[in-house]
Amino acid sequence: MLEVRRAAERDADAIMGLLVQVNMVHHNGRPDIFKGPTTKYTKEELLEILKDDSKPVFVCVDETDKVLGHGFCIIQEVSHNNLLMDMKTLYVDDICVDEKQRGRHVGRQLYEYIREYARKIGCYNLTLNVWSCNPGAMKFYESCGLVPQKVGMEAIL
Repeated sequence: MLEVRRAAERDADAIMGLLVQVNMVHHNGRPDIFKGPTTKYTKEELLEILKDDSKPVFVCVDETDKVLGHGFCIIQEVSHNNLLMDMKTLYVDDICVDEKQRGRHVGRQLYEYIREYARKIGCYNLTLNVWSCNPGAMKFYESCGLVPQKVGMEAIL
């Protein structure tokens, strides 16, 4: 039985391990951009994020409370902008499933929970970015019903 819940301080070590896995996917795909192995946040930064209601982090756990995956989110709000409509968005900064747990629908459960959370807090939409070097993630998000909103492009000089 899998459960998704808000991440707690006791989950920090497991989340740090998952952050290395995320980093290595990106490092292996784009070693010209991403250092590896490392993490996006230090443990101290992670502990601060876990306390921040504007940056909710969710974990999917098994019946023993073992962390199988995480989802980092950021609540973004636009108001009184000359160009953009007033809007509340839940930006999904990162979803990661432990590579040993893939195939158990952990990612789907995390995504569905996060989507419902966004609805409950009154978001207009849910957004995220996917690196082109991660086609598995792109396929997963498309299977969840997401569609491209914008495309980032580059020219390496």
